[in-house]
Amino acid sequence: MSRSNVDALFQPFHLKGLSLKNRIVMAPMTRSFAPNGVPGENIAAYYQRRAEGEVGLILSEGTVINRPASRNDANIPFFHGDEALKGWKKVIDEVHAAGGKMGPQLWHTGSVVSFLTDWVPESPVESPSGLIAPGEPRGEAMSDETIADTIAAFAQAAADAKRLGFDVAEIHGAHGYLIDQFFWAGTNQRTDAYGGATLKQRSRFAAEVVKAMREAVGPGFPLILRVSQWKQQDYSARLAPTPQEMTDWLLPLVEAGVDILHCSQRRFWEPEFPEIDGESGLNFAGWAKKLTGAATISVGSVGLSGDFMSAFAGESSHPASLDKLIERLERNEFDLIAVGRALLSDPHWVTKIRTGNQAALKDFTAEALRDLV
Repeated sequence: MSRSNVDALFQPFHLKGLSLKNRIVMAPMTRSFAPNGVPGENIAAYYQRRAEGEVGLILSEGTVINRPASRNDANIPFFHGDEALKGWKKVIDEVHAAGGKMGPQLWHTGSVVSFLTDWVPESPVESPSGLIAPGEPRGEAMSDETIADTIAAFAQAAADAKRLGFDVAEIHGAHGYLIDQFFWAGTNQRTDAYGGATLKQRSRFAAEVVKAMREAVGPGFPLILRVSQWKQQDYSARLAPTPQEMTDWLLPLVEAGVDILHCSQRRFWEPEFPEIDGESGLNFAGWAKKLTGAATISVGSVGLSGDFMSAFAGESSHPASLDKLIERLERNEFDLIAVGRALLSDPHWVTKIRTGNQAALKDFTAEALRDLV
């Protein structure tokens, strides 16, 4: 790959008050290095190294809102409370000092069990219908009061992100966690206004979260929403099997205040609707941009063989060509590309790509998950 071939990756991007020097986003990746929920100096240094390594936009690991059972691992960081927010203030200050831009990913794990630990919260887990997956009970169905409190907690976290000086905030609405459990018919069996037979009806909770966050941060602060068709409970799940259903799902969320849709798929090059799209083969982010007009982030096995979930099973991956990615960026299929494992194991990945130093690119091994490199 010649240096000129990667020019599309290194075009600036502007949206509202956000100005990025390139199109590369560090994908949010759970690291579980925050004892008592407080991000320490090791976490600040971890993100600072990515800023020094020329990442355009850093999205933090999932960091949870102020709900009693919002996390499923004792070492996931909080985004609430004086000590945790003090830690995040140090993170964003050090990222900015290194010339980077960053947003927290705001999260509630719902009823999902961690596959990294047996830890469980002291409070009962909560979800739309007390299900972890279709037909599999776990925890309690949320009441109107707990739904309202959860929406307020997302809004407070967004306000805190802006107050601390972050450049954006991302809502985790993907991968079978709480917001996604409302989207998914298999885990949302509610008969009230937060349920329903259609995906549009089941999106009400997410729309109310977005509206509350937008009110909390005002019109100029960018909000990102991460969404996925697949679930960790079911890789084959599809919320929107047609473009019309995808429009019904995503357009109201953009109208509620989402600026950027972060469209998670396991392999970015796979077409979302191959039976419709013919030769153009738009991926998830491409279709989301086409249907809503919003800016989009694509993601999924960028720069490496194998996919992220395989890493937790101990599988290694090797550097892979970026040619397909560059082609899609050049035709403006999507706006930004999120990179996960390659940046998790190598803070200098972006610099190596920009300078054409392919020989220095590293394999990814499961051992990389054990340390903050």
